[in-house]
Amino acid sequence: MRHLSIRLQIDANLSGVAGGNKMKETPKLDRAAVSQYSLDGWLGQYLQKVTDQWIKVVPSSNPGILEILRDRDRRPLRDMVPFAGEFAGKYLTGAVQVLRLTGDNGLRAVLADFVTDLVACQDEDGYLGPWPQGSRLTGRAPNSSRGGGSGILGVTGLPESKTDGRNGGSDTWDAWGHYHTMMGLMLWAELAGDKKALRSARKIADLLCTRFLGTGRRLVDAGRRTETNLSPVHALCLLHKKTGVRRYMQLAEQIVHEFELRGRGGEYAGDYVRTALEGKEFHQTPKPRWESLHTIMALPELYYITGNRRYRESFEHIYWSIVKLDRHNNGGFSSAERARGNPYLKLPIETCCTIAWIAMSVEMLRLTGSSIVADEIELSTLNSVVGMHSASGRWVTYDTPMDGVRRASAHSIACHSREGTSELNCCSVNGHRGLGMISDWALMHQGDDGITLNYYGPSTMTAKLGSNRRVKFVQETSYPVNGHIRLSIHPSSTMQFRLNLRIPFWSEKTRLYVNGERIRNVSAGSYFPLERDWKKGDCVEIRLDMSEHFWVGSKQCRGRVSMYRGPILMTYDRRFNEIDPGDLPELDGRTLRRRHINWKGRIEPILLLEYRDGEGRKLRLCDFGSAGEGGTPYRSWLRISGIAKGSFSRSKPLRSVRG
Repeated sequence: MRHLSIRLQIDANLSGVAGGNKMKETPKLDRAAVSQYSLDGWLGQYLQKVTDQWIKVVPSSNPGILEILRDRDRRPLRDMVPFAGEFAGKYLTGAVQVLRLTGDNGLRAVLADFVTDLVACQDEDGYLGPWPQGSRLTGRAPNSSRGGGSGILGVTGLPESKTDGRNGGSDTWDAWGHYHTMMGLMLWAELAGDKKALRSARKIADLLCTRFLGTGRRLVDAGRRTETNLSPVHALCLLHKKTGVRRYMQLAEQIVHEFELRGRGGEYAGDYVRTALEGKEFHQTPKPRWESLHTIMALPELYYITGNRRYRESFEHIYWSIVKLDRHNNGGFSSAERARGNPYLKLPIETCCTIAWIAMSVEMLRLTGSSIVADEIELSTLNSVVGMHSASGRWVTYDTPMDGVRRASAHSIACHSREGTSELNCCSVNGHRGLGMISDWALMHQGDDGITLNYYGPSTMTAKLGSNRRVKFVQETSYPVNGHIRLSIHPSSTMQFRLNLRIPFWSEKTRLYVNGERIRNVSAGSYFPLERDWKKGDCVEIRLDMSEHFWVGSKQCRGRVSMYRGPILMTYDRRFNEIDPGDLPELDGRTLRRRHINWKGRIEPILLLEYRDGEGRKLRLCDFGSAGEGGTPYRSWLRISGIAKGSFSRSKPLRSVRG
């Protein structure tokens, strides 16, 4: 009877949705259609280096990324981490998003071959994971291990009985791996028009439906890590919207019902909707680990499909709970891989957690159309995402702390390394997505006649508007080094449309000009709409207020202050200073004077400013993204006096004030 009641609830929620596919609601903002990008300056250099030094070489330098899928049933079995099935999907997802920005034909060819080989690894029943028969989608496998790589089972002295599928082993994140694979395949199918990739994603969804939809078996029981097991709900919603297949939505809503259920061993699933509607903070919920964010991203999709406001309200509550209590000063999310209700905790801020946070923020931006959310995405991207990447593009961090040092993930989580995947870990396959997601939020549509510009930086971006009109936007600027942006508009022909310009919440005094004419009443923390007949060469000038603003610390950061210049978190790095981190001078936030420093050494910072304390002692601060690049210690919580403590609000989520 329990499964009958679930099915009745699903049908009730879907009632009025013609064919299960008609959306009752639509996003406020969405990625601009047929967009072309050319990002210049330092960020363009990061994209190129990450593409050349990492994304293009992964399939050849780490061939096990696909080989673990090909030989999953060969004896002796490979020794693998529980989440090995995520590697291909995470890599592909971020790589496709980077390709959107670069249009790199070499990368396109690499990904085309990669997807062909990936799809060829799929079994007839749709299975596309790394685990042997008898262990598929069960949550446990004999060759799953959490420790360091120990070679191939049966070769390194481990008993052969460990390979028979009945004894030993550890948990697997099999449903989680299939979720990421589905996401990557759908993105590639959309970009490349690859029907085989979409069919492969559908075969995974069909397998999940065959195994779990109305069968008495629950996805919540497929292993103890329910925050990972339930993640396919997000991909199922997206696939339902693409195909109109009703059973994908039925399984999605069945999984939502499982949010509230106990899993094997008495553990709870995330209970995301009910706890949010009761007003609980995210860190107080049963599953506040970062992986839950991927499951939670299904909620706005469910809202668009069903019109049920419970999904929207719970998603928004969770989002703001994280901003208030778990998003750190550098835009990173998590403390030791979960929400803890304290943004001042100096615990590891994992790369994967921040990537998931930005992905969730993109969904929040689409849902609400809030410029404040776009500001949050910029904060995370320009600080944490840049900071997690080596300037060479060759590696990313596992932990990008507020204060500390930068270490390659291959060093911090070497336990993920295995034969054939020596450079692969959960973060190395995921970090480039932080750069790629710029394609999701840089330029967005608002209805049929509006374009929203979120990304500021030297660039050329072209978007389709309507059926046959195109508009090119060219930015001449050194932003975020300074706040002067010269934006020229080049429509395919003179046309009327609304251009929404993001005015960041931290820019208290923004000046705006159109063709030299000053525009008044520009408010911080909003989009400013410019609706007119645009002709080729029209020019918009934006002058953002880049004066310093400050977040006064508390708890573990009591007595310290974070200083921002625009969206950039200013940071001490020993590489640029003669003083050591234990002897930093105290600046007076009310009387700051600064000068730009041109660094002549190897690996230039994006921004380097020199300040002096009351005794004339020099303190050079760089942008957070550049800090620690040389392996030197850095600090983003500084000694600054004369600053009043600010409070959190949804209009000023950084708590920052000016001196």
